[in-house]
Amino acid sequence: MKVFLVQVAAILLFSLPCYSQGNATDKDKDAVYNKMIDTRAQKIVTTLSIPDSAKSTLLKDIIATQYKNLNSIYASRDLQIKTIKEKQANGNKDSLNTAIDKIKEGTVAQIAVLHKNFISQLSNKLIPTQVDQVKNGMTYNVLNVTYNGYNQMIRTLTDPQKKQIMAWLTEAREQAMDAESSEKKHGVFGKYKGRINNYLSAAGYNLKKEGDDWEKRIKEEAASKKKAQ
Repeated sequence: MKVFLVQVAAILLFSLPCYSQGNATDKDKDAVYNKMIDTRAQKIVTTLSIPDSAKSTLLKDIIATQYKNLNSIYASRDLQIKTIKEKQANGNKDSLNTAIDKIKEGTVAQIAVLHKNFISQLSNKLIPTQVDQVKNGMTYNVLNVTYNGYNQMIRTLTDPQKKQIMAWLTEAREQAMDAESSEKKHGVFGKYKGRINNYLSAAGYNLKKEGDDWEKRIKEEAASKKKAQ
């Protein structure tokens, strides 16, 4: 299990932090943020191998705009919550929590609309497998790393079990795309990995033993390769 966690953790190297535009103090900070967003979007588009440069640029802009729109929505949410906390600093706690919950619900609704429109834009320009590539790029490819990890760790998974694992990871990816930070994106997958682990444990798998055996296999394979050299 330790190796599995190391593989997943390695994805964090490609994390994209979410900056609050409301806290920006000058144009330089915005410029750095926008450049980072454009670079991240370009990396995702590059994986699509699109020969048409105009289409490639358009897709880069669509993805970058999605990141920026998400950031704006979350920044607005944070500002609203901060403002209402200041206004009701000495007010009724239940009333304050209700107001904050309402703000969060509004944010969720906004994100849902944004997500739907973004997928529609991508689907108009790309085939389904390419849309999946974009989704994987926006979520550090955690879906594939995690799915392959389970298959390598547990060699006796049945087809229905593999299908269920993929279904949950796909659902996690859809949610993680809209998360506001790397930590929260991974948090979404973490929640679903917990569900998967419970599912596999209920099916009779000893995940600790499976993880230990997998780690042992990896070490043996590495030693064998080294010896062969």
